[in-house]
Amino acid sequence: MDLIARLRDGLPAEAILTDPDVTGAYAHDMASFCAAGTPAVVVLPRTVEQVQHVLRTATALRVPVVPQGARTGLSGAANASDGCIVLSLVKMDRIIEINPVDRIAVVEPGVVNAVLSRAVSEHGLYYPPDPSSWEECSIGGNIGTASGGLCCVKYGVTAEYVLGLDVVLADGRLLKTGRRTAKGVAGYDLTRLFVGSEGSLGIVVRAVLALRPEPPQQLALAAEFPSTAAACEAVCQIMARGHAPSLLELMDRTSIRAVNAMANMGLPDSTEALLLAAFDTPEPAADLAAVGALCEAAGATEVVPAGTAAESDLLLQARRLTLTALERVRSATMIDDVCVPRSQLAAMLDGTAAIAEKYGLTIGVCAHAGDGNTHPTVCFDPGDADESRRARESFDEIMALGLELGGTITGEHGVGVLKKEWLARELGPVGLEMHRGIKAVFDPLGLLNPGKLF
Repeated sequence: MDLIARLRDGLPAEAILTDPDVTGAYAHDMASFCAAGTPAVVVLPRTVEQVQHVLRTATALRVPVVPQGARTGLSGAANASDGCIVLSLVKMDRIIEINPVDRIAVVEPGVVNAVLSRAVSEHGLYYPPDPSSWEECSIGGNIGTASGGLCCVKYGVTAEYVLGLDVVLADGRLLKTGRRTAKGVAGYDLTRLFVGSEGSLGIVVRAVLALRPEPPQQLALAAEFPSTAAACEAVCQIMARGHAPSLLELMDRTSIRAVNAMANMGLPDSTEALLLAAFDTPEPAADLAAVGALCEAAGATEVVPAGTAAESDLLLQARRLTLTALERVRSATMIDDVCVPRSQLAAMLDGTAAIAEKYGLTIGVCAHAGDGNTHPTVCFDPGDADESRRARESFDEIMALGLELGGTITGEHGVGVLKKEWLARELGPVGLEMHRGIKAVFDPLGLLNPGKLF
């Protein structure tokens, strides 16, 4: 019996897509420079049992399986391989439970981040992880890539909020990890092992997520600086003095000019860096005043605090428009997510500027400055072979710079195809050996998302 026939034995007809014109749309995520193969079939299960059937079939026939969420990733982690089963989990989109007493939500992997956030807000609760694509990205994808967002400086990344998982293993068995309780230290922490594993160890089909009480509405300020060094000094002082902003973002001059050109934001041409800070504390105005003073001491030429939520949204608009504005510079972009110690943030931005000059490219940087997570965005024309080569080489130099500064090649986007050679450099030979050994335990046939990570 062939692959499609076996799949049909345990799946409804509408869950199986074989038309090449349709399946081709599932071949890749949003990353540049990442090869993608041609899937044999796309499967859209709705139940755990259907996922188990797919994995048992794949194991019996030795067919690779590539799990997918909303395909908003930026590393090629969801890219198909030739002849694979693409296992799209977007139809498993139920919020099973919201428990205000235990402060947890139980969800399926296809739930969209923003949908969950709004649902728990109705109970006075808050799910903090907020990737920029939160209106589209799925919880399963967030777990697979251990994604972050603007609020990480105060609230941490996705891994901090995953308490337990139901995972279908490569052979179709169902594994339950973690807990629903506030505390629990029984056995190895297998839950954390799956977070960030990019579907290479098992298929997440249910997650128990921690929630927090909904914080007050945040207020923001914007501070203009004559140099990136001054802005980064302000960041260091803000964190060293014990402040806990809910957001601390930085834009370099290239990003500022791109946003000005697109939206006429009115930022002075002399502004070399823009720092945006926000607080969701009971008295945010007092916190903004203290941070504003630190910005002025570091050399800010202007500090503008918001008095209302509406004013805060206006101040933060420039940051939200950054990627869209940079996409208008050239016809394609490569978005990096190198993370460095906060103390090395200025060196990272200055080094990236030097790399841009070396390769004759526009590279804009915005950063989750509070946690050192930079997003250098290389703008290039994919139709120009030489420019594409320079874009790729500059991207690699940026990652090398991050490692030299004591950082990591990815703070929130994951490894996928794009960075797997660099993962080996970061891990070292012993670390890589351990990773491969863990992979062999969970996926001895190497069927789950082959060619990703390492």
